[in-house]
Amino acid sequence: MLGRVNHVAIAVPDLAAAAEGYRSMLGANVTEPQALPEHGVTVVFVTLPNTKVELLEPLGEASPIAAFLAKNPAGGMHHICYEVADIIAARDRLKEAGARVLGDGTPKIGAHGKPVLFLHPKDFQGTLIELEEV
Repeated sequence: MLGRVNHVAIAVPDLAAAAEGYRSMLGANVTEPQALPEHGVTVVFVTLPNTKVELLEPLGEASPIAAFLAKNPAGGMHHICYEVADIIAARDRLKEAGARVLGDGTPKIGAHGKPVLFLHPKDFQGTLIELEEV
């Protein structure tokens, strides 16, 4: 069911500073910021030869990233995203197996313009999982 790792997401308190650090210290190629109001975040992607790193900061007071940063003020790993061929089939299979899909189970459009879902971290060794249909 799982495809390749699409990205690892890191929550940051200051997106511009984090992006600049990746550019200047690591020599990374960093995309322009993209606001995703439906997800409550602003993101940039660090492009790597084999995957991406997503840096995300809260967008608005109701952002789930704001709660994460309240517990982790310096930021930290937020989730890992895996690619799937059919997000609805993956969702249904996971639900049958007892995994909890966050929200109402309806995929939302993510930063890459493709459907995404999130899985409860308590079902995956404390790691929030994002699935992205490719």
